[in-house]
Amino acid sequence: MIDDHLRLDPIPEPSIDAEALGRHLQQLRETRGWSLSRLANDAGIAKSNLCRLEQGNGNPTLDTLWRLAAQLEVPFGTLIKPVTAVLDDQGVQIQLIDQGHDRPSVDVYWMHLDAQVERWSLGHPKGVRETITVISGSLCTGAEELTRTLAPGDSHSFAADGPHLYATEDQASSAIVTIVYPTRTVPT
Repeated sequence: MIDDHLRLDPIPEPSIDAEALGRHLQQLRETRGWSLSRLANDAGIAKSNLCRLEQGNGNPTLDTLWRLAAQLEVPFGTLIKPVTAVLDDQGVQIQLIDQGHDRPSVDVYWMHLDAQVERWSLGHPKGVRETITVISGSLCTGAEELTRTLAPGDSHSFAADGPHLYATEDQASSAIVTIVYPTRTVPT
């Protein structure tokens, strides 16, 4: 019998603090002197969607948040720092555990994938590396054509500046994701 406080299964929070995320996103954009149009265009999202996000009225996908972080040239953890809830998008839950403030910048996340999920991540900025360590279940992960299937306790490190995969088969999987950003891509 497993005590409830020892469970590794995700317990998603009801929602993210969209207002805090929106204010933070707006601050990051304005610090750079960028218009809504510039960031929206560069990130490949509609200006109206970006405006809603900044007003705290959006429910962004993980892909949208990653694209915004990449265009703002900040680690993903810097963008989502105000969010304390689990981010949940199409069978993938992720939560920032810690973010280093040294150089290189290191973010650590908890990630859970439901059973039978295949998710391709767009490449991060040049030089970014990921290390995935599986906690439970099995997970196929890695850069395109260099994927590995990991069991609990297994780790895999790879260049994450190109498309990379996270996939489960018949059972869910939990993992620790460590992302190391090169020195030029640190929070500002």
